[in-house]
Amino acid sequence: MNHEYEGGANENRVVRDGGDDDAPQPGDAPAELVLVPPEELPPELLRAVIEAFVLREGTEYGEREYTLDEKVAHVEQQLRKSEARIVYDPNTQSVDIRVR
Repeated sequence: MNHEYEGGANENRVVRDGGDDDAPQPGDAPAELVLVPPEELPPELLRAVIEAFVLREGTEYGEREYTLDEKVAHVEQQLRKSEARIVYDPNTQSVDIRVR
């Protein structure tokens, strides 16, 4: 097991063993959402995040049926215009798109 120690001899030490130490623990204060700029995601990951968003049950696009590519393009446009944002929730360790 590989351990890394932080802190000096008279300080509290934090042990990192490569496990899931950063995962929320019971009793932890809820962490704030982290904004993820779309341009920082590789194109294939951005597309996967957008597809997961548009394929969710209950996503409504009006009376006309749209193809998956049309829905993805619409969300990409919303992200470019800052009408929607990608957020990471450290509490659930999940990514979502929030429309403003």
